[in-house]
Amino acid sequence: MTTHFINNERVAGSSGESIPVLDPSDGQVFAHLARGNAEDIRKAVAAAREATDGGAWSRLAPMQRGRLLHKLSESILAHHDELTHLEMRDCGKPVKQAKADTTAVARYFEYYAGACDKLHGDTIPYTPGFAVMTFYEPHGVTGHIIPWNYPMQIFGRSVGGALAAGNACVVKPAEDACLSLLRIAELAAACGFPDGALNIVTGYGHEAGQGLADAVGIDHISFTGSARVGTIIAQSAATRHLPVTLELGGKSPQIVFADADLDEAVPVIVNAIIQNAGQTCSAGSRLLVEASAYERVLEAVGQRINALKVGPAAMDLDVGPLIRANQLERVNGFLSGAKAANLRTIAQGSIATEAPATGFYAKPTLIADVPVDAKLAQDEVFGPVLSAMSFKDEADAVRLANATEYGLVAGVWTENGGRGMRMARAVKSGQVFINNYGAGGGVELPFGGVKSSGYGREKGFEALYGFSVLKTVVVKHG
Repeated sequence: MTTHFINNERVAGSSGESIPVLDPSDGQVFAHLARGNAEDIRKAVAAAREATDGGAWSRLAPMQRGRLLHKLSESILAHHDELTHLEMRDCGKPVKQAKADTTAVARYFEYYAGACDKLHGDTIPYTPGFAVMTFYEPHGVTGHIIPWNYPMQIFGRSVGGALAAGNACVVKPAEDACLSLLRIAELAAACGFPDGALNIVTGYGHEAGQGLADAVGIDHISFTGSARVGTIIAQSAATRHLPVTLELGGKSPQIVFADADLDEAVPVIVNAIIQNAGQTCSAGSRLLVEASAYERVLEAVGQRINALKVGPAAMDLDVGPLIRANQLERVNGFLSGAKAANLRTIAQGSIATEAPATGFYAKPTLIADVPVDAKLAQDEVFGPVLSAMSFKDEADAVRLANATEYGLVAGVWTENGGRGMRMARAVKSGQVFINNYGAGGGVELPFGGVKSSGYGREKGFEALYGFSVLKTVVVKHG
């Protein structure tokens, strides 16, 4: 059975119970995780507190932290094949996606390695006889609740920034996808990370996750997941006045005007809904098209979706399986609802004949004429389902784009530069891409949402401000 990782050691769970790990490609159990609870979290928090409250981690200079993060980045690249295989098996990701995720987590640690000694304060002009300066200091111990869709990438963007700012970290990955993160923690220890700097406790959200949210000794919580659970996390943190970073999903629009370059736009639009089988918070799940180009765009996107193949991770097809059976049931429920409402199904990919019947496969689907208030247009499917609707003009496009509770990412496709900027300013979203779509963007780009997509920012240098506290020092020198 796989154990927790606390204080640079593999540690058995206090409950002695385990959680089966399923391979999404065939639905079969291939490993077991320790079923962590509040007691395991307590041990991890204690280790992190010791590391940061005068321990070895807190005594490192920023430059030394940076060197350790860089060593970890290089170690991840040295173990690229191993980590890729773990991510494929654990998450059902096609080979190319798992490889990209492994490369991305290495890049996160490389980026934050270079940022460690560049987080500095300022001096403030004040009254004569006084000197005023500001410092950015770590919170202390940060808790990180990581989802199953991009375990390595979200670990890198969250934990990488927190470690760079000087925090010690306690991580609770989703029970569906822990193996790559446990291995990275081992690599960090081998690179020389001090005891307690990085700790991982596996388990269910309502046990270990809630234990982390409620833990005494945590100074900041970062959570990526559903809006419902995010509310629970925020409420728990509020009782102790803890700062929280929340990334809670999206219903992101791709806004296509009649003058858009479809040769450029269509492949990106399709990839933004099928990447990771649509299990992406920033998936471009709503296709908003100017009325005069609506049918033309539907045809072009539909042709590409019809050609898509779905299959096991090892086959490295266009789309892999969903993470688990209840996620497949959720996606099929949306499709059944669309059929019952007599919505037009424009296109649908196919599942490879070699795909095991016990795997969790969903066909990529394009559905047209979706009403703006329909469940399919409002709720996060978290599967490869693209909802299309038309708009009349810029004002109508803005109205439709902003007509959900979410605001994470948006794409705008137009050859009119002024229009692109007007749309970017009018759409309520944490990120807007004009004539491209990054599905969350690069490591360097601050990422986070507005409205029910959450608050706070990770990725980029901006993340370091969220993972630190600004202190003002005023000296009277006469």
